[in-house]
Amino acid sequence: MRDLLITIDGLQYANWSPAIFRQMREGGVSAVHATICYHENFRETLANLTAWRRRFDRYAKFIFHGRTADDVRRAQAEGRTAIFFGFQNCSPIEDDIGLVEIWHELGVRFMQLSYNNQSLLASGCYEAEDSGITRMGREVIREMNRVGLVIDMSHSGERSTLQAIELSERPIAISHANPAFWHAINRNKSDGVLKALAESGGMIGFSLYPHHLRGGSACRLEDFCAMVAQCAERFGVDHLGIGSDLCQDQPNEVLTWMRNGRWTKASDDAALSFPAQPEWFRDNRDFGKIAAGLRGVGFSTDDVASIMGGNWLRFFEVSFGPMPSSRRGDDDAGRT
Repeated sequence: MRDLLITIDGLQYANWSPAIFRQMREGGVSAVHATICYHENFRETLANLTAWRRRFDRYAKFIFHGRTADDVRRAQAEGRTAIFFGFQNCSPIEDDIGLVEIWHELGVRFMQLSYNNQSLLASGCYEAEDSGITRMGREVIREMNRVGLVIDMSHSGERSTLQAIELSERPIAISHANPAFWHAINRNKSDGVLKALAESGGMIGFSLYPHHLRGGSACRLEDFCAMVAQCAERFGVDHLGIGSDLCQDQPNEVLTWMRNGRWTKASDDAALSFPAQPEWFRDNRDFGKIAAGLRGVGFSTDDVASIMGGNWLRFFEVSFGPMPSSRRGDDDAGRT
C-alpha cells in the first residue's frame, strides 16, 4: 500500500528556508503542519500567510499548500511536501466567530483554543485556575466542527481539554505533547486526557522538543520509543503520531514572542534560548531514525507506518471538510 510509506509531522515552527525544504524531501516527509500564528491578530496573520504564498511560488519544486488528505498523497507521488497551516492561539479570529470560516477558506486547518494563558475560548496550561471552555469557546467549537477546522489543545489546561473533547462532535488533536506519566510538566498530558482523546477518535503527536522529553536534550531514542510503546498499550496505536515541534534555525529572540507576546511587559530574554535537539533528531532528515527506533522496541511494520504518518492521514481525511449537515442541527433553542 502506498499509504504505508507516508511520513507526516503534526507540528513544526521552523525558520523556513530552502535548506529546510530540501531536508524535508531528503527525509521523505510528505506533509507538515506548520504554525503561522502565535499571538498575531487577523491582519498580522494574513501577512504571515502572504509570506507563505511567496514561498510556495518560489520553492514550488519542494512544497505546496495542503488543504486535504489527498494533497498528502499528491505530495508523496510528486516528491514534494504539503504544508498545512495551523494557529497556536485563537488570536487571529479576534472576537469574531465569523472569521473561523474565513480562515478555513484561506486554507488553515488547525487552531489551538489557547496558548499557555487564558484566551477568549479556553484556559492555557500555565493558568493557576482552569475555568474550562468559555461561552464563546462553545460556539467556536461548534463552528470549527461545522467547517472542518481542527481543534488543537496542545497548550491548554486539563479541564479545558477534557471539555473540548466532550463538546466537540469531531475528533480533536493534541498536535505536539507527550504523556505526563513519562515526563511530568504542565505541557504534557495526563492519562485521563489521553484516554478520553483516544476514545473519541482524536490524535496526539509526540513532541521532540527537548523540554517535553524526559532527559531533555540527552533523551535517548530508545527511551522515547519505549514511551510510544507504553502509550500504544494504554491507549491504542491508532491514535498516535509524531508532532515534533521542531523550531529549526530559529533565533533565540523568537522565544520572547512565543512566550511573552504582547500580554506582559515583563521579559526574561536573557534566560531564553532554544535547547539543543537530541542527537537522533536534529532535522527532517532524521525521521527514519524514529521509524527504526519504533521497530527496535517491537512495533510491527504496519504499526510503524501508522505512527509515522498513516494515523495522521486518516485523521486528515475525516477532519478537514465540512461536517455532514445531518450531524449538526440549526436549532439554537436554549443557547444563550
